[in-house]
Amino acid sequence: MAIHSNGYQSGFGNEFATEAIPGTLPVGRNSPQRVAHGLYAEQLTGTAFTAPRHANRRSWLYRIRPAVLHGRFEPFSQPAFHNDFGQGPVTPEQLRWSPLPLPQAPADFIDGLFTMGGNGGPAAGTGVAIHLYAANRDMQDRFFYDADGELLIVPQLGRLHIETELGVLDVEPQEIAVIPRGVRFRVALPDGSARGYVCENFGALLRLPDLGPIGSNGLANPRDFLAPNAAFEDVEGNFELIAKFQGHLWRAPIDHSPLDVVGWHGNYTPYKYDLRRFNTIGSISFDHPDPSIFLVLHSPSDTPGTSNMDFVIFPPRILAMRDTFRPPWFHRNVASEFMGLVHGVYDAKADGFVPGGCSLHNCMTGHGPDAATFEKASAADTSKPDYIEDTMAFMFETRAVIRPTAQALAAAHRQHDYPTCWAGLRKHFQP
Repeated sequence: MAIHSNGYQSGFGNEFATEAIPGTLPVGRNSPQRVAHGLYAEQLTGTAFTAPRHANRRSWLYRIRPAVLHGRFEPFSQPAFHNDFGQGPVTPEQLRWSPLPLPQAPADFIDGLFTMGGNGGPAAGTGVAIHLYAANRDMQDRFFYDADGELLIVPQLGRLHIETELGVLDVEPQEIAVIPRGVRFRVALPDGSARGYVCENFGALLRLPDLGPIGSNGLANPRDFLAPNAAFEDVEGNFELIAKFQGHLWRAPIDHSPLDVVGWHGNYTPYKYDLRRFNTIGSISFDHPDPSIFLVLHSPSDTPGTSNMDFVIFPPRILAMRDTFRPPWFHRNVASEFMGLVHGVYDAKADGFVPGGCSLHNCMTGHGPDAATFEKASAADTSKPDYIEDTMAFMFETRAVIRPTAQALAAAHRQHDYPTCWAGLRKHFQP
């Protein structure tokens, strides 16, 4: 049982219109007395009805059965996937983990989610949760939706075939997928196993950043974001619908596939983006710029200029700054940074930070290049460009402290010796 991709539509936040069967979409209205082909009309709204037009997100779905048709919900246990970020003290120590091991027993995308930390929550409507996933089987007879936030999925190992109500996203490492709050979906693994990262955004919907003095082009270009064309299945059987609601998982029986939307129009949709198309901006004179120039998407907060969450990447690029320490400098930041590596080597860490791994540097915790990187960069010939190639690192950055979960702190793949990577930094002071 699988739905195949029906292609994509290009653009970010566009008003799309797509139908898998000709004549599905009504003309000149959203909710006619009778929808074509005996379908039901249903609106899916991701923002307040009265949100300003530029920020308003909603789509009209024309489906075989409305989403209200399912059995009664009961609690569902997946103890590693939650929003319990802990109530006790949070260590200011630098933290790092090796890749999450692939499961030995059968585990699908939902089974394989492992919560690392977060802040805020769905009740407050602000903050994020950060999860890892490691899976080795398709979601079988199971569908999922998250009522708490939108999901930013960053694959690191293995492709994902994500079948949603609005169509199919085929996503590979170095691409990302965003599943809006409330959209039902199912994940298959074309390569048999998969691993990656998930940021669950409880705040304002992700959007493209303003470019300011950069101008009208650069960073992530809107035309490179792809939304799915309508694709559906009309299947009956014994299935289960899993919902995440207010930090807890629930399960209800459902006797048909909810992926039965034959056509839709609107701007509330899943989408994908290829990180390799990011137009990197940088210095061509001196100094390493702030990481804000690597911003792909962000969730704004109620404070102008401050995000609820930023998604930043560090892709291949050319460093040409002269008489400059070219790797990211040592710094302490009011924001908190969760970093992952999708591919290759990160230029600020010589050892220990590998694809699939991650690190956490919380508010005002010092961090920066390790000792080996510092020595190498301090002696480098800056009269020649440095080509950073074959790499893709990223960062989830938040304005609030990221509280690591108890299971993350106790995990076998945590690198307890991580802070020693700076132990070799020598005193060079010569008064």
